[in-house]
Amino acid sequence: MARITTFVALALAGVEAQLWNQTIETQYCPVEGFKYFNESTLATYFNLTSSNVTAFLGVPYGADTAYQERWKPAQPPVPWNTTLKASEFGPVCPTSDSGFSASSSVSEDCLTINIWTNAGTKDARLPVMLWNQGSGETSDSTWWYGGGMALKDVILITFNRRDDAFGYLAHPDLNQEGFERTGYYTSGNYGVLDQLAVLKWITTNIANFGGDPNRVTIAGQSFGSSQVYHAVNSKLFSGYFHGGISESGIRYPKDTLLADLATSYVTMEDALLNGQKYTFYHNVTSIAELRKLSLDELLIGSGDRVGNSSIWWVTALSAMYPLIFKPVLDDYVLPKTYMQQLIDGPANDVPVITGNTLDESGAATSTNYTLAQFKYYNQLKYGSLYGNFTKFYPTNDNDTLANDQWNQAAIDTSLVGSWLFARDWYKSATSPFYTYFWTHEPPGQSQGAFHQSEIMYALNALYANADQYPFSEVDYEIAAKMSGYWSNFAKTLDPNNDGLDKGSTARETLPYWAPVDRNGTQVVFELGNAFGNVPLAKPGHAAFIEEYFARQAPY
Repeated sequence: MARITTFVALALAGVEAQLWNQTIETQYCPVEGFKYFNESTLATYFNLTSSNVTAFLGVPYGADTAYQERWKPAQPPVPWNTTLKASEFGPVCPTSDSGFSASSSVSEDCLTINIWTNAGTKDARLPVMLWNQGSGETSDSTWWYGGGMALKDVILITFNRRDDAFGYLAHPDLNQEGFERTGYYTSGNYGVLDQLAVLKWITTNIANFGGDPNRVTIAGQSFGSSQVYHAVNSKLFSGYFHGGISESGIRYPKDTLLADLATSYVTMEDALLNGQKYTFYHNVTSIAELRKLSLDELLIGSGDRVGNSSIWWVTALSAMYPLIFKPVLDDYVLPKTYMQQLIDGPANDVPVITGNTLDESGAATSTNYTLAQFKYYNQLKYGSLYGNFTKFYPTNDNDTLANDQWNQAAIDTSLVGSWLFARDWYKSATSPFYTYFWTHEPPGQSQGAFHQSEIMYALNALYANADQYPFSEVDYEIAAKMSGYWSNFAKTLDPNNDGLDKGSTARETLPYWAPVDRNGTQVVFELGNAFGNVPLAKPGHAAFIEEYFARQAPY
């Protein structure tokens, strides 16, 4: 295994106390964590001999969601006095896709969190980062193990969240329940509300784990990135967080691909139709009857994806069809579209980081489009702009070049879309908005800088994934810088923090990462193979993409 020598997280000669020796009180039960790192892992991956890092796994934040508790906002668990030995991940929430889960148990009694903290005492006041995994994935994946971020003095928290029909089923019966509870005819956003329940738990309890409830950053990737921006857009989340990191996240609302991606949402009208179809499919007519069905019965159809009838197949070539059950524009939890929020301003004007990877959203090492396919698909997509499109993405009647240009157009569209979002953000918001472009390929695989490949670098979690990837010293150096930006943002809401990674005794200088400026400079910050500003696209390409967007209806 590679040993990193450039990243030394802490000088630990003065370690005197650890939280794993203490019982920590929470509002629901006392918990006891455990010493997270063994000496071998510390020496191999961090060049350390000891640490304070304590993990608390499977800590409940909500009650059982089975049967009569289905399709309700997370309810508080019944408090108890026995100390919980928080040494194992809790059961994962039901999903049609187990993703990267290391857990073998699935249950509707799944609303638990996992905490990694480097605090030696309860009064350490460390910043907190709450991580949202993508859809079909679970909080116990090694990709977001939190020990590495804890070594940078950031408390990392992961949590189980209801997804698919369990988290996003809308129905007239549920709307009536929502009205009785809130005064709004609302349903279908129980997964979004799970994040809110965790944030409320953090506000009440995290100080006992050495955390600072006034320095909370929410972060996530893919579907998890949409959870970040839904919090930015919802008044219900006001005061519970202070910054957001949206990886593989925000695209411009006039980008036709947005409807096909994990960051999409659905209108209440369509959500109700989908919910009633799901109900009828299970041979019942009411939510009361659905609540009597078994978990295995409800899993059938819970993760269905949109077909050609709703999503235009040409744009869907660049992404998997999105899930039917997803966040709902309900005028309560999610009151406005992305475009309307850009016009009116976010409900929570906080600093945001967002970005894209080199090989995602239509750009991939595995694409193999022919010249004929390139012409056919892009003529349909760009219509009267196709001639201009081929000026910027010429194929020279060559299959290989046509495939390459397909990928380049997808990359440019992602970068320009995020930049345009940032530009319009400043029309109604004041907080800085940072964009990035991840370019590094993890070793030992052929999918390039693939969707979610940046996560283990950003969260300093290479140590937990070294059995899957043959990391070199270069990978550890990249992770030290990448996680330095993320940890700095958690600490100060600025990824730079005077250019220093404060979690490292080496105090590595980080290249300065400026937010998107209000003057319209068309650059994005590269992370990975290099660190620094690069052009959004070749001359003229960004203007062409913006012209194409201008002709589209906002999503």
